[in-house]
Amino acid sequence: MSSTLSTSGKTDPRVRRTRNLLYEAFMSVLSVQAFHSISVQDITEKAGVNRSTFYLHFPDKYALVEYSLDEQFRQEIEKRMLDACQFSLENLRLLVITVGEFIARYISHCAQADPQFESLVEAQVRRQMQSLLQMWLEQLNPDRDQRMTATAASWAIYGLALEWSHQKKRPQAETFSDQVLPIVSDILGAAQAAIKQ
Repeated sequence: MSSTLSTSGKTDPRVRRTRNLLYEAFMSVLSVQAFHSISVQDITEKAGVNRSTFYLHFPDKYALVEYSLDEQFRQEIEKRMLDACQFSLENLRLLVITVGEFIARYISHCAQADPQFESLVEAQVRRQMQSLLQMWLEQLNPDRDQRMTATAASWAIYGLALEWSHQKKRPQAETFSDQVLPIVSDILGAAQAAIKQ
């Protein structure tokens, strides 16, 4: 089953289309129904496919959500070319904006707040963010293990972005990132000192 869940760019276009169809159906159902009450049957009925088609791609709704969130967030990172740049305050600021907007989009799409769904969003976003931060930091200082620093920074960014996304009158993402940047910069203090201003 793990090979069918591969997110590599070599996925068959028909497989990708079916997965996208299932994901769109899931998001449509999520806008009117709480995550915990959504069944595979709800998703397949909305997508207009049978359950066996669903199970060819995913063992359950959790795998569908994990795969879809992973793909969607990866696309956001690639669209902004953050995976192809180096660590700088401007790139860090753009990462904070990307995370905030991504979380806000998903949280606002839910029919009602659901901690279970939020934890799935957190797991996919934070994992990719930590990996990206670790890569940036190791480019600055390849002789030092940057995992703990990247983990701490990814938790801080995610937690602050989640808090921001729940605000009824939240400021613009750019304003939010300006508020968060000094906090995250303090966590990344050693790396920030290495930046050529």
